Amino acid sequence: MHLTGTLRSRPRTQGPEAETLLRFKDSDGHWPALHVPRPCATLHTPMTNERTAIRTTYFSIVGNTVLAIIKGAAGFFGNSYALIADAIESTTDIVASFLVLFGLKYASRPADKNHPYGHGRAEPLVTFLVVGFLITSATVIAYESIKNIVTPHELPKAWTLLVLVPLIIWKEISFQMVMKKATETNSSALKADAWHHRSDAITSVAALIGISIALYFGKGYETADDWAALFASGFILYNSYKIFRPALGEIMDEHVYDDLVLDIRKVALTVEGVVATEKCFIRKSGMNYHVDLHALVSATITVEHGHEIAHRLKDTLRKDIPQLGHVLIHIEPSK
Repeated sequence: MHLTGTLRSRPRTQGPEAETLLRFKDSDGHWPALHVPRPCATLHTPMTNERTAIRTTYFSIVGNTVLAIIKGAAGFFGNSYALIADAIESTTDIVASFLVLFGLKYASRPADKNHPYGHGRAEPLVTFLVVGFLITSATVIAYESIKNIVTPHELPKAWTLLVLVPLIIWKEISFQMVMKKATETNSSALKADAWHHRSDAITSVAALIGISIALYFGKGYETADDWAALFASGFILYNSYKIFRPALGEIMDEHVYDDLVLDIRKVALTVEGVVATEKCFIRKSGMNYHVDLHALVSATITVEHGHEIAHRLKDTLRKDIPQLGHVLIHIEPSK
């Protein structure tokens, strides 16, 4: 039987997972079909960014729970409000981590009919809630600190210092670990969770200093750890702003991605048929970046050829820069 091979492609409007139809016409005029899937342009790893971020959040929840119990018990029995304030912050960290977990799981949902760009914007929204918890905890700590400053009370116990030192070390290690994962996954919610660990460590450092001053100078300096807790509340408010500002920029589609724009332009020029690039707009959604790019091609080519170049450019960008999500290519004639 004589076979004549013809390669035909289904319309590219089916997206990056569209199939290529390979067909052979036999001598009887029949067209038996063999479907060969086109490779998806998005790079998949054994553990996606979403799964990495979610596992990291579980680590935060477990760690914060254990620390909140230790700090609360030590503060109560050791007569240190600075430690109790520290425990309050760790408790809010637990709630905040659960919010981050919910946000990450919701943001990782695939695009659907009502959300063609996916659900990534849930991440900065959850970050706003986390900031709200931070501000609330800072307010409570400040209020209780001021109340204790004007209320006579006993000196904290010396053994509370032995509790604080390993806790400070652990919280700083936790910050470094979570921030590393947040940078790898490009998650704003996970970055907020990381700063929770850092603010917790600073609160513990403030408690360590306050208790040390109270114990060293003795009677008359009982409020030193309360002043330390008050200082910690101010630092928590400062961190709240540092977490809030990038999330607000993400919601408002603020352009802060100049390095990514340069990478996109470099990759685009490697695609055959692309003469240059003009406008490049980027907006972040969850852990992905959506891109609108204007590409210049020869003014003498056909519409079909320009369409083909646009799809090759799109596929190349998503392959070489895996964190890209939706990519829209606008073709313009080169003058």
